[in-house]
Order: sequence, then structure tokens, then C-alpha cells
Amino acid sequence: MNRPDLRMDLNLFRVLDAIHTHGGISAAARALHLTQPAITHSLNRLRELFGDPLFVRQGNRVVPTHKARSVMAEVQLHLRGLQATTQMHASFRADELDMTFTVGFRDVLESIVFPPLLAKMAALAPHTHIVSRRIAAADVDRELSAGTTDLVVDRRLQAGPRRCSQHLLDESLVVGMRAKHPLAGSALRRSDYLSTRHVAVSQLGEAVPLDVLLAQDGRSRDIQLVCQHYFSACQVAASSDLLLTMPRSYADCFSQLLPIVVQPLPIKLKPIPILAYWHPSKNDDRAHEWFRQRVFEIIGTAPEFNDR
Repeated sequence: MNRPDLRMDLNLFRVLDAIHTHGGISAAARALHLTQPAITHSLNRLRELFGDPLFVRQGNRVVPTHKARSVMAEVQLHLRGLQATTQMHASFRADELDMTFTVGFRDVLESIVFPPLLAKMAALAPHTHIVSRRIAAADVDRELSAGTTDLVVDRRLQAGPRRCSQHLLDESLVVGMRAKHPLAGSALRRSDYLSTRHVAVSQLGEAVPLDVLLAQDGRSRDIQLVCQHYFSACQVAASSDLLLTMPRSYADCFSQLLPIVVQPLPIKLKPIPILAYWHPSKNDDRAHEWFRQRVFEIIGTAPEFNDR
């Protein structure tokens, strides 16, 4: 019996990518602006092509089989590469860009970068849009590979096989406290720092790196409160005797808004490297390259990062 005609159709791989990224046939149909029967038909052709079911239902979602997982990275890489190729050979004008850039920024990085970035985009690329999302470190590669996030700026992450990166700056930690705190009048000593109660920030419930390092040295802090965001933690520090340890750029930003003073952290630590990450498929994409350079320029000239 002859097999049906399964000549190569790139649209089939767009469907494969959409089902994998969005977790279901209905969601893939919405993302591609197609009907559910059309998605189902394409999935059936893919199943014949690969000789595998590719996705199986699990609750309200479909999950990829081993076969689907084994080919997905290559499928996504080539789809993004084809898209980048067409854009690379097209004439590029920033003022004609009509697209949305999705970035993974920490909360205060938004405060520092977005005002000058939006002003620059309004002048140079007025039809663009920007969406900021909080991305867990463990999800960065998946988000970049799926194309749901274009650029992530974060601390140094464990090396991923399909990720481009660029070092942007080195960040140091400082201690914020209310202006009339008993420790505000003199240099902060290590013993006072460790014996005082603290407010910490953990946006996704991850361990605070400083406390991991202290534990390795047999020491610990008395953390009374854990907040999700530095702004709320600064408000707590400004109205209590809790100390807040935070990146210097955050402290410089918040000390202009709240009655807190900043002192050096009385514990010797290496500076924290901050890097930008993006998927290789966007490396030569002229629109994404242009956008990345605008972000890097702003971070490179922001006084919060450079007036040290």
C-alpha cells in the first residue's frame, strides 16, 4: 500500500511549533489564526510523516512524546532561521517596524531602562511595542527557543546549548536602611549586620544567593520578612528597623524615592555579572539586533549603573 503524499510543507512545522509552545490544538489554532480542524489535519499529517503520535493528552493540555521532544529544538531553530533570513535580506528601516518585542527584565531594571527606551523607540520606531515578563532562570532556554521571549537580562545563568549572551555590567550589593536607623550613623560592621533582622526579596521563591554563601561559611541572617519585589521591601526598610540587602542600582533608584540611606555590604563578595541572553535564531535578525543595541546602549549609559 502506497503511503499518502507527504511532500515537505513548512506550514506543518509551524503547526508543530505552535502546538508545542501553546500546549494544545485550540491554543495553536488561535495563535496561527486557523481553525481547529485545520490544526488537527496538519497534526495528522505530521504523525504520518514521523510515524509517531507526537502529542498525547494530559488533562487540559497535550504533552510532547519523546519523538516530538527530540526534534523540537531543531524544528524551532530552522523556523526562526528562515524567518531571520527573509528579514535579513529585506531592506531595514526602524521607523517602519511594526512588531512587539518581549523582554525578561527584573522589576527595577524596568524602572531604569524603560523611560529612556520608550523615548528612544517613540522617536526612532514609533509603531513598536514592548512587553516585559518575569522569567524564571530554569525557563529561560525554553522561552527563548519557543520565541515567546526575545531578550532576557539577568544574572549569569547556567550555560545553555542554544543561547547567545553578552556581558553588560557587574553589579555590587549594598545595604539599605531607614534614615534614622540606629546603625545609620556609622560604618556598618559585619557583626551588626549579622545580628540585625532583615527583609529579603525572592521573586519566585528561589534561595537568596547571599544566604547560600553565608550558610557555606556557617553563618546566617535573621530574615523576618520575604517580599516579592524590591520596591515593597524598600518601603518596609524605610519604615522599620529591618535591613535590606540589594543591588546598588536598585538602591540608587529607591533612595531617591524613599527615606532610606545606603551603606556598603560589610561582607566581601565578588560583583554579580549581569548578562543579556537571546536565541541564536535572532542573532542576525536585523530588527532584533537593532532593538538589542538600543537596550544595551541605555544600560551602558544609565547613571544607576555607571556613576560608581
